[in-house]
Amino acid sequence: MLLLIVIAFWLSLAMAGAWAVQRTTGLSGWIDTIWSFAVGVGGSIAAVFAHGDPDRRIAVLMIVAAWGLRLGGHIGSRTRASGEDPRYAKFIEEWGDGASWRLFVFLQIQAIAAFILVLAVYSAATNEASFPRVIDVLAIIIAVLALTGEAISDLQLRHFRKTPQAKTEVCETGFWRYSRHPNYFFEWMFWCCWVLFAASASIVGWLSLLAPLLMYWLLVHVSGIPPLEEHMLRSRGKKFHALQQRVNAFFPGPRKQDIHPEGELK
Repeated sequence: MLLLIVIAFWLSLAMAGAWAVQRTTGLSGWIDTIWSFAVGVGGSIAAVFAHGDPDRRIAVLMIVAAWGLRLGGHIGSRTRASGEDPRYAKFIEEWGDGASWRLFVFLQIQAIAAFILVLAVYSAATNEASFPRVIDVLAIIIAVLALTGEAISDLQLRHFRKTPQAKTEVCETGFWRYSRHPNYFFEWMFWCCWVLFAASASIVGWLSLLAPLLMYWLLVHVSGIPPLEEHMLRSRGKKFHALQQRVNAFFPGPRKQDIHPEGELK
């Protein structure tokens, strides 16, 4: 219990720091950078100090640390290159004079969400079952595929943004041909691996289910797809609307009939 209290305090403190950085620099992209590193550190603390199978804890530590370093590094690099995050910019604009306080509260809510994710890592690290089981191998495969898929998706989008077409077109290369947000899909997929790592008869193990459920809800219905697609519709208009008609929003799948921005079938 003390370990979880320490982790909760760390996450709250980290997001208070993210608020201070945003207020100082005016760049909201640092919020998600700090959040990613904070979750990675919180998960690493859970793996190191939890009382579970030692080999399992090492595997958990390596996987959650790799996730935090990759995602935090990617978002940090993007923030240095691109500046403001349009999602946060819209929130701050809508909040008006109360933006500073409301942003602080919003980030503390993010700290709570981060704690739920770290709780899944903690559940995996406290599993005393001998490692590795067959289900653990499957969990590792899912984690590796998710990390690799998200990294490739981010790389494909980065390359597209460097092309002249990026100023007026939408990305439909690689994984982006089969999902409008493949990076979000692979991020959700990553958190599914902890359910398998933590699988046991204990209540703590079942708590790991909260992570993929929460991540799906956040990405698909709250802070992921909805504000980003609203921004894309404002900046790309009919072209992005046509993309919505032919490409799945989240789960990768076959493309529907290609549609011109004017609404005509190709």
